Amino acid sequence: MQDMALLQQNYFLQDPMFPESSELENHTIMTGFILLGLSNDPHVEIFFLFLFFLIFLLTILGNIIIILVIKSELCLQTPMFFFLSHLAFVDVWYSSVTVPKMLANFITKQKTISWEGCTAQIAFFFQIACTEVFILSAMGYDRYVAICDPLHYSRYLTKEICNKMVSGAWLMGFFYSLVNVVPLQNLHFCGNNIIRHYTCELPSLLALSCGNTFMNYIVLLLSVLVFGVSPFLITLISYIYIILTILKIKSAKGRKKAFSTCSSHFIVVGLFYITAFVRYMKPSSESLIELDKVISIQYRILTPMLNPLIYSLKNKEIRSGAEKLFRKCRSIL
Repeated sequence: MQDMALLQQNYFLQDPMFPESSELENHTIMTGFILLGLSNDPHVEIFFLFLFFLIFLLTILGNIIIILVIKSELCLQTPMFFFLSHLAFVDVWYSSVTVPKMLANFITKQKTISWEGCTAQIAFFFQIACTEVFILSAMGYDRYVAICDPLHYSRYLTKEICNKMVSGAWLMGFFYSLVNVVPLQNLHFCGNNIIRHYTCELPSLLALSCGNTFMNYIVLLLSVLVFGVSPFLITLISYIYIILTILKIKSAKGRKKAFSTCSSHFIVVGLFYITAFVRYMKPSSESLIELDKVISIQYRILTPMLNPLIYSLKNKEIRSGAEKLFRKCRSIL
């Protein structure tokens, strides 16, 4: 506890803009935060270091393999795999926002992050997370057209339209990040710089502020409704039509084949949205902080690793392409 108190003390400086007085003597400038992480036990932290390093390595390798397989196979040059390659690219960055800093804290034992690093982590997370949900919605629309209106598939999903959809996803992510991060510059902190988490999250940061954060919460709520719920509704409506169309197919074989084309995407969407909604829609409570960490591990760290695994197991074209890629690598070595 003494070490933690010293860390906290060192991360505050008296503001030179304010003269010393009894009313302002407690005014401080925030220069950094302490991340309590997942555990204070050194042996447990060593275990987490190797565990999350392995997960991070598998995430990077798995998603890069997906990208290389799709780029190298002519039979995979379709809108569905085009979106999948961009999802894999986003997942590489998604994992990179959180895990490297967490691993660095395990190694150095510092458990600290600067104000600039904290806001940057929040900004990049919002950018990547929002881009991902819009790409998932584009993939849902792709499956909707393929199953519900296959005769017009090549008309509705041209290369130009697909490029615009991906560019739009990145643009939406940029705006979502911008509207939430800019107001953070007006926050004030009065003494507590301890974040009871392994990463900087906007709700955790707002909870530390001693100023009025009402507008920050309003902006967060409205931006989630616009940039989070809208792509979710697009995906949900797409799958309602997909399910209704599949149920109309008379043969069991035909229904199974139609469902198999979208099952991977359905699982990925479920993993992402369910954990994210539980994290941000559940009531704030001290007793639920540990649950917050577990849930955020799922959508921040595990989901980017599971996505390529799910698509590899459920898609024979990806499996076949990966086998060819491994055989080429073996022949070169």
